Amino acid sequence: MDVTLLGTGGPAGLPRPGCPCACCARAVGEHVRAPTSVLVDGVLLIGPGPDPWPAAARAGRSLASVRQVLPGRPGGPGNAAVPGLPPPLRPDGPERLPTGHRVRPLRLDRPGTGWDITGPDGTRLLYLPSGSGPATSVTAPGPPFDRCLLDVTGRPDVLARLRATGAAGPATDVLAVHLDHDMPPGPGLTGRLSAAGARALPDGSTAGPADGATAAPRRTLVLGGARSGKSLEAERRLAAAAEVHYVATGGRRGGDREWGDRIAAHRERRPPGWTTLETCDLLPLLARGDGPPLLVDCLALWLTDAMDSVGAWDDHAWREGGEQALAERTGALAAALRHTRRTVVAVSNEAGSGVVPATASGRRFRDALGRLNAAVAAECEQVLLVTAGIVQRLR
Repeated sequence: MDVTLLGTGGPAGLPRPGCPCACCARAVGEHVRAPTSVLVDGVLLIGPGPDPWPAAARAGRSLASVRQVLPGRPGGPGNAAVPGLPPPLRPDGPERLPTGHRVRPLRLDRPGTGWDITGPDGTRLLYLPSGSGPATSVTAPGPPFDRCLLDVTGRPDVLARLRATGAAGPATDVLAVHLDHDMPPGPGLTGRLSAAGARALPDGSTAGPADGATAAPRRTLVLGGARSGKSLEAERRLAAAAEVHYVATGGRRGGDREWGDRIAAHRERRPPGWTTLETCDLLPLLARGDGPPLLVDCLALWLTDAMDSVGAWDDHAWREGGEQALAERTGALAAALRHTRRTVVAVSNEAGSGVVPATASGRRFRDALGRLNAAVAAECEQVLLVTAGIVQRLR
C-alpha cells in the first residue's frame, strides 16, 4: 500500500498561525507541517483539508485520480466537500470502496472516526485522528496492521494499547502524524519517536511498502541534575510500551513525609499498566531474558544502598575492603547490563559539576557515582543528558 503524507501536522498545522511559542518559532523549512492529510495508492484521500491540491503538487502527486475521500479530523475542514474531489464518505460499517480498498470505521474514545483500511494487495493500514484512540480493541481477524498512522507524541498510551492487543506487532511500521507544538522539531522529536519504535517523515514524503518497525535503542542511560526532568524523560521513552516494570530503588523512609510525597508523585504519573518493583536487587531482573522493558529510577539511590551494604561511609571499612567490594558491585551491574536481553532505561544523577563536598564520605559518593555512570554509559547504545528540561543526546 503506497502512502503519501501530504501533511503531518496537528489540526492547525505547525507553526500554528499567530502562536508565539518557541516550538512554533523553530518550525521553519523542513519542520513546517500542514494539517495531516494522507493519500493512499493515489486514489484514496484521508483528511483532505480545505485545499489539498497545492499540497499534493508539492509532493509531486496529482489528485486527479482520487476516487474516494474519508474525513480525517473531527469537526475540521476534512469533513466538508472539496472542489474537484468526491464528497467525504461516512460508512456505518465495513464497506468495499470503488478503489478496491476495504474500509472499516472505528469508534474512538474522543469525537471522530478512525479507519481500518485493507488495500487491494492485502496490507492493512490504521489511521487515527488527532488526540484519539480506539474506544475498544481494533483487532480484527487477520494479522496486525502493516502500518499505523496516529498521534504518537500526544497519545503514546494508544500505541501501547495497540501493541498490548496485538493490533500493532513487531513488524508494524508506526508513522507519527498530527505533530503539534508540544514537541520541539529536530533531534528531540526524532529521539522521542525512535524510543517509541516510531518515525516521522516530512510533508510530501511517500512511505512506500511497510518495511518493519523502527528499531529503538535497547539500553538507554538518562542523566541529569535535580529537578532537571530526567525521570519524566525516561518515562516518556517507554510510554508507548505495552508493559513496563518500573524499578524504584529509593525504597521507603519511615516517618519522612516529604520523601513519601515524592514517591507518590512519581507513582501517580505512571501509566496504570506499569508494574512497580521496589528493589535494589537489579541483577536478577537484568538476567531475565523474556521480561518487559525495565525503567530503573535511579542508579544514584542504588549506589547509596550498595555503599551502605559495604560500609563505605566508614573510613576504616572503606580502606579494609569496602572500596574493592563496591567496585565489584559496580562491575557486576555493568556486566549484567551488557548481557541483558531486556530493554532498559536507567536514570542517574549527574554529579561533580559543582562544589566539592566538604566531607570525605561525600567526596567518596561523588567519585563512586561518576565511575558508576561511566561504567553504565559504556554499555548503553544511547546516553542522554537532561538540563532544565532540555534533552541532549550524548550518544
